[in-house]
Amino acid sequence: MTSPLERAGLRPRVDKALAAFLTTQRSRLLAIDEVLADIADALDDFVLLGGKRLRPAFAYWGYRGAGGSDSEQVVAAVAALELVQASALIHDDLMDRSDTRRGEPAMHRRFAARHAAAGWGGSGEAFGDSAAVLLGDLALVWSDELLHTSGVEPADLARARPVFDEMRTEVTAGQYLDVLTVVTDDMSTARASKVARYKSAKYTVERPLLLGATLAGAPASLLRAYSAYGLPLGEAFQLRDDVLGVFGDPTQTGKPAGDDLREGKRTYLVAAAHAALGADERAELTTRLGDPALDDAGIERLRALIRDSGALARTEERITELTTTALGALGAAEVEGEARGVLLELAHAATRRQV
Repeated sequence: MTSPLERAGLRPRVDKALAAFLTTQRSRLLAIDEVLADIADALDDFVLLGGKRLRPAFAYWGYRGAGGSDSEQVVAAVAALELVQASALIHDDLMDRSDTRRGEPAMHRRFAARHAAAGWGGSGEAFGDSAAVLLGDLALVWSDELLHTSGVEPADLARARPVFDEMRTEVTAGQYLDVLTVVTDDMSTARASKVARYKSAKYTVERPLLLGATLAGAPASLLRAYSAYGLPLGEAFQLRDDVLGVFGDPTQTGKPAGDDLREGKRTYLVAAAHAALGADERAELTTRLGDPALDDAGIERLRALIRDSGALARTEERITELTTTALGALGAAEVEGEARGVLLELAHAATRRQV
């Protein structure tokens, strides 16, 4: 069966639009200075050699479900979401001090290694951090440029711009709430849910759907239906991500096992465990969580605490509840043509994945 990410040949078309855009941007960088080839290479690798293209898929099928006609211009416009994603991931890895992303060195590690290989002066770690900040910023700037040079009609872009702008504000606010939650040691499930909603859920599903719908000139009723579908589904997507961050297979996820525990992430999964554990085990969870030196045995102990508390089962139940709510909203929405079936398949792809 064809993956919903491949319907209408979407994934290779998104890749083609990104590759063409990045080729143009490479020329612009090299015209400034040839040493910027390192920047172009890094963003090419990060953007073109990984990613599921889930956000462009939701945007494209949101557009088609609102009656929009297929075009390469629209594909280019929704491809801009991959550059927003690249920015968020590069910055997230830096803030979390992650070593890898998709099985390769995280951006700050890549440029620290470049510094070491070249034998440059100063701190390699500081250089890597600086490069990651700048590349993440550049990807975000380029997302805007790809959207407004996509070839979509100006009137359609004007309708969609507020959605795109709001999405980028929300994900940045969500990232801040994430780091704030760690330092304030907020273990509530309410806070964890809000972080998940703004850091990931809205910009993964709801906002891409609304971006596509507004490009197509969708009525307010469909925009409301897309939000009713997209918000719970996006949160379910993030909860699945949280489960994989603790219990996932590193050969599938591309990140070391238990990284979220070493980073001290206050996810819904962890918050649910904290609420359910007895005093001694809760203290152990709190003490071990966020220890960057946590070894395999320590990771396994935290996994056992989470599992035995019932938090893993509760999180799986929550994923099911949210997905059911989303699918109910989709069933009631006036979605046109093939898009309804693809959005149904995308919901399952987002919540049942192993990576």
